[in-house]
Amino acid sequence: MIHTVHRQVTLAMFNIREYQPADERGWLECRLLSFLDSNYYDDVRTDRTDRSDIEAPNLSLVAEGNGTIVGLIDIELDGDAATIDSIAVHPGARQQGMASALLDEALARLPSGTRTLDAWTREDAAANGWYQRNGFEEAYRYLHVYKGYSEPNDGFQCPEGLSRPVLAFMHADIKDEESMRRAFKRVYVCRQVRRLGPA
Repeated sequence: MIHTVHRQVTLAMFNIREYQPADERGWLECRLLSFLDSNYYDDVRTDRTDRSDIEAPNLSLVAEGNGTIVGLIDIELDGDAATIDSIAVHPGARQQGMASALLDEALARLPSGTRTLDAWTREDAAANGWYQRNGFEEAYRYLHVYKGYSEPNDGFQCPEGLSRPVLAFMHADIKDEESMRRAFKRVYVCRQVRRLGPA
């Protein structure tokens, strides 16, 4: 069991501004601590730019309080569609309206003509409730399935010279939820949520 202690961040107010390269370490720490007690706890990044699949322009904002990055939002822009890649609030700075303030600032900065803003969530009730309160509605769902060390290798095939996977992360159709939950310990419903953009 993981036990974590988060220091409380006391903020009279925080400043939302554009991300700068010098913010990388604080961005990584804020994202890591924010995700640690969520279903995305193992979506760890050691480099802010390690997502080679993101080629679209980005909107990247941070919330700074007392010289520390305590919140962030990164949005991919692709024509008239936008997707939240990361939104995070330091655990010691939660319940202060920071996530909503970051979202509001990002919405104000989205290019005119943006028609939709999407995000992806799992089964965290707090996160799903926050998205609903902020005008997002579920648009699509499927499964995230993890194979752990102790789970069987049956059905997995690998190129010659490699063993079957020790760990694996896979996608599955929502219609297979019952059988996936019988076979694997970590199965999450992944939800695409969407709201209309500022256009």
